Amino acid sequence: MAADQPDSASRPRGRILIADHEQGTTIPLKFLLEQSGYTVWTASSGETALQLIVDDSPDLVLLEAMISNPDGFEICQTVRETPQLADTRILFVSAMARDVDIAKGMASGADGYITKPFSNSEIMDHVRKLLEIANGSDE
Repeated sequence: MAADQPDSASRPRGRILIADHEQGTTIPLKFLLEQSGYTVWTASSGETALQLIVDDSPDLVLLEAMISNPDGFEICQTVRETPQLADTRILFVSAMARDVDIAKGMASGADGYITKPFSNSEIMDHVRKLLEIANGSDE
């Protein structure tokens, strides 16, 4: 019926894709996000991640730069260059922690970049902020 749902402030809403080849990151992160009320799915290859982004239009992608075929930087750039996907929020969550890697991630069009290891509160703060931006983008 109505597109706006007033209860969205009381319960987190958002569809999140975790694109990471390491289950040691993916499984606990998926659990954390689902416990916070988000709809979450995962991809362990770049090809699968890109296909899910195109097919399912997640609100937020948590992207490991080192995912392969294509890598995270290429995925981010492709999403930014595709008009119907350009509003998708992308947060790199990566073990690549050098300044040059972070700069490359941001230059490819990411909305943020955090490095592993990260705290639950750090990741949740970023997720909430990026989803608020995505949901309130007409301000």
